[in-house]
Amino acid sequence: MIKPELYRRYWLTELICYWEGRLTTNHLQQFFGLSRQQASKAINQYQQEYAGNLIYSPSRKGYLPSENFHPAHISADVTEYLNWMTGQSARAMPAEPGYRLEHAILALPARQVDPGVIQQLVRALRNNERLDVDYGAVSNTDRDGRIIVPVRFVNTGSRWHLRAWCEKAQDYRDFVLSRFHGTPVPEGKLLAPLPPDTRWNTHITLTIKPDPRLSPEQQQALIHDYAMENGQLKINVRAALAGYLLREMQINTKWLDGNPAAQQLILANYDVVKEWLF
Repeated sequence: MIKPELYRRYWLTELICYWEGRLTTNHLQQFFGLSRQQASKAINQYQQEYAGNLIYSPSRKGYLPSENFHPAHISADVTEYLNWMTGQSARAMPAEPGYRLEHAILALPARQVDPGVIQQLVRALRNNERLDVDYGAVSNTDRDGRIIVPVRFVNTGSRWHLRAWCEKAQDYRDFVLSRFHGTPVPEGKLLAPLPPDTRWNTHITLTIKPDPRLSPEQQQALIHDYAMENGQLKINVRAALAGYLLREMQINTKWLDGNPAAQQLILANYDVVKEWLF
């Protein structure tokens, strides 16, 4: 059975190589506190056990995933990479077998995301560059090309998307990662500084209350659930994320469910914040 520490190193080796497209000894040195010699040894051990997965590129001074790369320790779900990239420590992933408590996690179907897309998005985001992308939105299936400038990855609760400046729309837009087609093409550095992202920089307060059609006992249960004060829950959120938060809480502002037990919660200050909602 593979040792947990070695498993974590193999996991990180595959994660970075697959989603970023290039692995160096620096990665293992930084995240595991290894010497250069120890990191090189770990990569060599991986190559011996999983021959053909990595190829060394002298020009890029790192290990690249081969065309026949077949991960043994990671999934093909980009959520795994983005969760790690945005704060999870490789030292704690995965946990020691004997330390875990019995549990279950509902796994939603993974969206199809091409690692080649993520590699280009990450590179452009780090280097402050423009990309020519082929994107197919549900509201516009023509998949017309557009130039974007990636700004940040955002987790909306049930999925990840990319927030980027869209030169075609002349505004900031949210792009679902699974809707990019082909490989984004680098278009060089920015032509001019990006304008402020008003929706991202603006914070609003959502006032959430139990549906008044519920019985007093049912309302009290919800007040207890969310530790509401004076019968309401005030949530401060970026305006760009308010709609996603309401969606995750299953609060519909377009229509009222005929069954108050299904609706449960309402947005009490809709008139105040409606200009920021989608």
